[in-house]
Amino acid sequence: MFNVISKIIGFINQSIAAIGITAGVAVAFINVVARYGFDASFTWATELTVYLFLWSAFFAAAYCFKKDAHIAVTIILDIMPTKIAKIMLILSHVVTIIFLLAVSYYGYEYLLLVIDLDERSIDLWDMPMWIIYLVVPISFLFGGYRVIEKLVEIIKTPHEQVVRVSEHEMHLHGMAGDIEEDKGLEKMVKDVEKKTGGML
Repeated sequence: MFNVISKIIGFINQSIAAIGITAGVAVAFINVVARYGFDASFTWATELTVYLFLWSAFFAAAYCFKKDAHIAVTIILDIMPTKIAKIMLILSHVVTIIFLLAVSYYGYEYLLLVIDLDERSIDLWDMPMWIIYLVVPISFLFGGYRVIEKLVEIIKTPHEQVVRVSEHEMHLHGMAGDIEEDKGLEKMVKDVEKKTGGML
C-alpha cells in the first residue's frame, strides 16, 4: 500500500514539475515573440508564467526529498559518534516533518480563507485564487510524506552506517544496487566527487 502511495506521489510531483516548467517557458517565449515580433502582448501571460513556475518549483522541491537532492551540511555528523549522529539525524528529520506539515496545515487554513473571500485573479480569466494557492498544502504534505519515508529508513539503518555511509554514497547505492555487491562503487563515488567538486 505504501509503495503504491509513494509511486503516486512521485508521479504527481514529477509530472507537475515537468509540465509546469515546460509550460512556463513556452508561455514566456510566446509572449516575448508576440511583444517584439508583432507589437502585441498577452495580459495574462506574465501571471500565468509565474504561477506555472511556482507550481513547478514547489512540487520539484517535494520530489527532491525523495532523492535526497536538497543541500545538507553533514560536517557535524561526520565527527560525532555513530549513535549520536543517528539520533541527530532522527531529530532533524522530525523537526523537518513538523515544519512541512505545519506549513501544509496553515496553507490549508489560508486556502479556506481565500475561498470565503472569493479572491480572484485580475488578469488570469477571473480564476479563483484558491486554485493557485492549492500548491502550498499539497506540495508541503507530499514533502512531509517523503521525509517520513526517509525517517523510517534512518531508524532501520544500523547506527554504524549512518556516518560510515555519507549522503552522496547512499544516493549512489540506490542507483547502483547492493553496497556489498557493487565493487566499483567506491571508485564511482570518488569520480562523482571529483567531477562535482564534492558538492553532490
